Amino acid sequence: MNSYKNEFLKTRLCPLISNLQATQHGNWGLMNAQQMVEHLTAFFKISTGRLVFPLVSAPEQLPKLREFLWSDKAFRENTKGPESIIPAEPVPVVHASMEIAIAKLDKEIQLFFDLFEKDPAKKTMHPVFGELNFDDWVQLHYKHVAHHTRQFGLICT
Repeated sequence: MNSYKNEFLKTRLCPLISNLQATQHGNWGLMNAQQMVEHLTAFFKISTGRLVFPLVSAPEQLPKLREFLWSDKAFRENTKGPESIIPAEPVPVVHASMEIAIAKLDKEIQLFFDLFEKDPAKKTMHPVFGELNFDDWVQLHYKHVAHHTRQFGLICT
């Protein structure tokens, strides 16, 4: 388990993104900052099973996908998820403000850590990577938020 990644997700991510303006656009992609925050929130809901999508990857692809998940390779700029899950055009914002969107993200992050603390053996379905346990999800969440924080110029790694 990587304590730095846990700590980053739990305590550093929301303060970091709170410096963004809701309508600010990133260095690539179509989402504005609030859409990105709400996208991250939905991603955390998938990890807790509160938002469920079926597996879209072929079973024979899963070992290669897991290899990528656990590698140091970052998501490329403009990486697209399956359109059955993430539409080509950004989803309109749901929350009235960026502050509310960030508060909802923080709540989902805490729910994620609470869920797996209560049930460390739990696994939930990611539609591309398959069944993931806590360590897998932390790795994926960190890789995913690093991608979006790079997108908005907040971190360089």
